[in-house]
Amino acid sequence: MVGINHIALAVGDVDEAVEFYGRVFDLELRGRSGRMAFLDMGDQFLALAEGDDPAPDRHRHFGLVVDDREGVRRALKEAGIAEEPSRGLRFRDPWGNLVEVVQYSEVQFTKAPSVLGGMELDGLEKSESARQELREKGLAP
Repeated sequence: MVGINHIALAVGDVDEAVEFYGRVFDLELRGRSGRMAFLDMGDQFLALAEGDDPAPDRHRHFGLVVDDREGVRRALKEAGIAEEPSRGLRFRDPWGNLVEVVQYSEVQFTKAPSVLGGMELDGLEKSESARQELREKGLAP
Protein backbone atom coordinates (compact mmCIF):
# COMPACT_ATOMS: atom_id res chain seq x y z
CA MET A 1 0.00 0.00 0.00
CA VAL A 2 1.07 3.56 -0.62
CA GLY A 3 -1.43 5.49 1.51
CA ILE A 4 -5.04 6.52 1.85
CA ASN A 5 -6.77 8.42 -0.95
CA HIS A 6 -10.01 8.97 0.93
CA ILE A 7 -12.27 7.86 3.75
CA ALA A 8 -16.01 7.45 3.15
CA LEU A 9 -18.47 8.01 5.99
CA ALA A 10 -22.16 7.19 6.11
CA VAL A 11 -24.15 10.22 7.26
CA GLY A 12 -27.86 10.84 7.58
CA ASP A 13 -27.86 14.13 5.65
CA VAL A 14 -24.98 15.35 3.47
CA ASP A 15 -25.77 19.07 3.85
CA GLU A 16 -25.91 18.73 7.64
CA ALA A 17 -22.64 16.76 7.59
CA VAL A 18 -20.84 19.42 5.54
CA GLU A 19 -22.09 22.07 7.97
CA PHE A 20 -21.08 19.96 11.01
CA TYR A 21 -17.53 19.24 9.82
CA GLY A 22 -17.21 22.87 8.73
CA ARG A 23 -17.84 24.01 12.31
CA VAL A 24 -14.99 21.81 13.59
CA PHE A 25 -12.41 22.00 10.80
CA ASP A 26 -11.29 24.64 8.33
CA LEU A 27 -12.32 22.78 5.19
CA GLU A 28 -12.87 23.22 1.51
CA LEU A 29 -15.68 21.50 -0.36
CA ARG A 30 -14.06 19.60 -3.22
CA GLY A 31 -17.35 18.79 -4.91
CA ARG A 32 -20.77 17.16 -4.79
CA SER A 33 -22.22 14.22 -6.64
CA GLY A 34 -25.75 13.05 -5.98
CA ARG A 35 -25.99 12.07 -2.32
CA MET A 36 -22.27 12.60 -1.66
CA ALA A 37 -19.98 15.50 -0.76
CA PHE A 38 -16.19 15.51 -0.87
CA LEU A 39 -14.09 17.55 1.57
CA ASP A 40 -10.47 18.27 0.65
CA MET A 41 -7.64 17.29 2.98
CA GLY A 42 -4.68 18.38 0.86
CA ASP A 43 -3.95 15.47 -1.49
CA GLN A 44 -6.63 13.29 0.15
CA PHE A 45 -10.33 13.75 0.85
CA LEU A 46 -13.19 12.81 3.11
CA ALA A 47 -16.29 11.50 1.30
CA LEU A 48 -19.61 12.02 3.06
CA ALA A 49 -22.23 9.61 1.74
CA GLU A 50 -25.90 9.90 2.60
CA GLY A 51 -27.14 6.50 3.65
CA ASP A 52 -27.97 4.24 6.54
CA ASP A 53 -26.55 5.36 9.85
CA PRO A 54 -23.56 3.29 10.87
CA ALA A 55 -23.85 1.21 14.01
CA PRO A 56 -21.50 3.04 16.39
CA ASP A 57 -19.25 1.02 18.62
CA ARG A 58 -16.55 1.86 21.14
CA HIS A 59 -13.49 1.13 19.00
CA ARG A 60 -14.11 1.59 15.27
CA HIS A 61 -12.89 5.05 14.32
CA PHE A 62 -10.82 7.02 11.87
CA GLY A 63 -8.04 9.46 12.62
CA LEU A 64 -7.64 12.90 11.10
CA VAL A 65 -4.30 14.69 11.21
CA VAL A 66 -4.40 18.40 12.01
CA ASP A 67 -1.87 21.16 12.46
CA ASP A 68 -3.57 22.47 15.63
CA ARG A 69 -5.30 19.86 17.80
CA GLU A 70 -6.02 22.40 20.56
CA GLY A 71 -7.73 24.62 17.98
CA VAL A 72 -10.00 21.70 17.10
CA ARG A 73 -10.67 21.12 20.80
CA ARG A 74 -11.73 24.78 21.13
CA ALA A 75 -13.95 24.51 18.03
CA LEU A 76 -15.65 21.42 19.46
CA LYS A 77 -16.31 23.19 22.74
CA GLU A 78 -17.67 26.29 20.95
CA ALA A 79 -19.97 24.07 18.86
CA GLY A 80 -21.22 22.22 21.96
CA ILE A 81 -19.76 18.91 20.79
CA ALA A 82 -18.69 16.62 23.63
CA GLU A 83 -15.30 14.93 23.65
CA GLU A 84 -15.23 11.16 24.03
CA PRO A 85 -13.15 9.80 26.92
CA SER A 86 -9.66 8.99 25.61
CA ARG A 87 -5.99 9.80 26.08
CA GLY A 88 -6.12 12.12 23.08
CA LEU A 89 -8.95 13.92 21.34
CA ARG A 90 -11.95 11.98 20.08
CA PHE A 91 -15.53 12.98 19.35
CA ARG A 92 -18.59 11.55 17.60
CA ASP A 93 -20.33 13.20 14.72
CA PRO A 94 -24.16 13.30 14.76
CA TRP A 95 -24.29 9.94 12.90
CA GLY A 96 -22.17 8.07 15.45
CA ASN A 97 -18.87 8.09 13.54
CA LEU A 98 -15.99 8.23 16.02
CA VAL A 99 -13.29 10.71 14.97
CA GLU A 100 -9.82 10.76 16.49
CA VAL A 101 -7.83 13.97 16.00
CA VAL A 102 -4.03 13.71 16.03
CA GLN A 103 -1.39 16.42 15.86
CA TYR A 104 0.79 16.42 12.71
CA SER A 105 3.96 17.03 14.72
CA GLU A 106 3.40 13.95 16.89
CA VAL A 107 2.82 11.21 14.30
CA GLN A 108 4.84 9.61 11.49
CA PHE A 109 2.26 10.66 8.87
CA THR A 110 4.06 13.09 6.57
CA LYS A 111 2.97 15.31 3.70
CA ALA A 112 5.37 16.20 0.90
CA PRO A 113 6.73 19.76 1.19
CA SER A 114 4.93 20.74 -2.03
CA VAL A 115 1.59 19.53 -0.61
CA LEU A 116 2.18 21.34 2.69
CA GLY A 117 3.04 24.49 0.75
CA GLY A 118 -0.12 24.19 -1.32
CA MET A 119 -2.08 23.85 1.92
CA GLU A 120 -0.31 26.94 3.30
CA LEU A 121 1.20 24.81 6.09
CA ASP A 122 4.89 25.46 5.39
CA GLY A 123 7.15 24.98 8.37
CA LEU A 124 5.26 22.27 10.24
CA GLU A 125 7.80 20.39 12.34
CA LYS A 126 7.88 16.83 13.68
CA SER A 127 8.55 15.92 17.30
CA GLU A 128 11.67 13.90 18.05
CA SER A 129 9.56 10.77 18.69
CA ALA A 130 7.86 11.15 15.28
CA ARG A 131 11.25 11.67 13.58
CA GLN A 132 12.59 8.57 15.34
CA GLU A 133 9.60 6.53 14.12
CA LEU A 134 10.31 7.68 10.57
CA ARG A 135 14.06 6.90 10.90
CA GLU A 136 13.32 3.38 12.19
CA LYS A 137 11.32 2.73 9.02
CA GLY A 138 14.01 4.21 6.78
CA LEU A 139 11.74 7.11 5.85
CA ALA A 140 13.89 9.94 7.26
CA PRO A 141 17.61 10.62 7.69
